[in-house]
Amino acid sequence: MGLTLTSTAFKEGGDIPGAHTCDGADRSPALAWSEPPPGTKALALICDDPDAPAGTWVHWVLYDLPADARGLPEGVLAERTLASGAKQGTNDFGRIGYGGPCPPRGPAHRYLFKLYALDSPAPLAPGARKAQVEASIKGHVLGEAKLMGRYRRAG
Repeated sequence: MGLTLTSTAFKEGGDIPGAHTCDGADRSPALAWSEPPPGTKALALICDDPDAPAGTWVHWVLYDLPADARGLPEGVLAERTLASGAKQGTNDFGRIGYGGPCPPRGPAHRYLFKLYALDSPAPLAPGARKAQVEASIKGHVLGEAKLMGRYRRAG
């Protein structure tokens, strides 16, 4: 069985609760994952919205999560470097850390949480953008898991 990613806040394909969006407390959801593949030295997580009007919108970039981590708590602090040594990047809101779903009114958008098991840490300082992280992990991905949630703004 491959790497899996889950959340207690929502199920695969389900609705992301308002508390994890710009309409609520904008707290990151709790995430959990299975044992990564042998040889994993670090993990990276990217959350984005492929349905954004101007193209994919990046909501969260984390990298250099310890290989022995099996999840993240709800409400990860918006710090450049976490206590675990993990680094957070800059999202498309121009901020460090998590920026929750905040789509324009209309149909629900999909939010993809993508976890990567890597054979080496990313050689990046805190604050990197998604494209930098993706370029640095290319050729180092041992496994990948995805979790998709949806959010639609009322009104």
